[in-house]
Amino acid sequence: MTHEVTVHPLVSPWGRFGLYSFFIDAPEPAVVDTGIASSPAEGMAPALAAIGRRIEDVRWILLTHGHIDHIGGAYALRELTGGRAQVVIHEADAPMLRSRRAHVEEYLAGRGRYLGDPEGEAKVTAATNAVISGEMEPSVLVKGGEAISLGGDVTVSVHSIPGHTPGSVAYVVDGRGAVFTGDAVQVHGAANGFPGYTDPVAYRTSLEYLRDEIRPRHLYLGHPYRRADGTPYGVELDAAQAQEAIAQSLAAEGRVTEAACGCLRAGLQETDSPYSPFARAAEELGYAGDPTLEPSPFFTSMHGYREHLDQNA
Repeated sequence: MTHEVTVHPLVSPWGRFGLYSFFIDAPEPAVVDTGIASSPAEGMAPALAAIGRRIEDVRWILLTHGHIDHIGGAYALRELTGGRAQVVIHEADAPMLRSRRAHVEEYLAGRGRYLGDPEGEAKVTAATNAVISGEMEPSVLVKGGEAISLGGDVTVSVHSIPGHTPGSVAYVVDGRGAVFTGDAVQVHGAANGFPGYTDPVAYRTSLEYLRDEIRPRHLYLGHPYRRADGTPYGVELDAAQAQEAIAQSLAAEGRVTEAACGCLRAGLQETDSPYSPFARAAEELGYAGDPTLEPSPFFTSMHGYREHLDQNA
């Protein structure tokens, strides 16, 4: 028997963001990404009830990566299933699920070095306490290459697509062409208007892999990322839109690479600019957004280029 698989977006508000999760209606139902602590009870449960489904019946929690707006509700969602749902994450991002402190350490080692906020550590600590529903050990650790059965003939294959984070993955519903990439396809960024990734080389390689090997028929994004003209995609893209979004992501990364590497090779300069010490890159890219707004993708990406050049010097 061939099971028809449908996907339902589940959106939960959080400040200026909409947090998107996706319900895979399979014999063993799955939710991809979990928003923040309040999302399962306040966003997912009523949305599922509206389509005649129960949050208690979710059996798989598939996490695309370890950022707080994707894993924050994982513990709460598992509790709502009576502890029966299995939680899946890549081993490289698993520390973010196990420990709130890991998010603070990531901030301090990366973008926090440039934001100049003496209260930054305290703010990130408070945010993780508020929006991560609980520290937990994942049920299943993946590396990429695994197949997860959602019951019957429904399987989900796991593909490693690092770049946005070291442990970013794509989940592909086999034979259906439905691909969930979290934040691995950034286009020109979301609300902050800048693409964010920790490893620029891995990010480009992963985009090329999605374009050439996976070729999504249906692509589900973690946020409504934006085109070059600032208009947002939705979070559900058809095949043509998926290829366009991936192509625009590659083009945007190419421009950022040129500007960032030029800035780094010319020598970083501390100035009064809010983009310091990468003001030259911001100017060349015409970026006029607020680089201090979390998650601060400008400084996240610039630091990624800095680390890459340092490692290959």
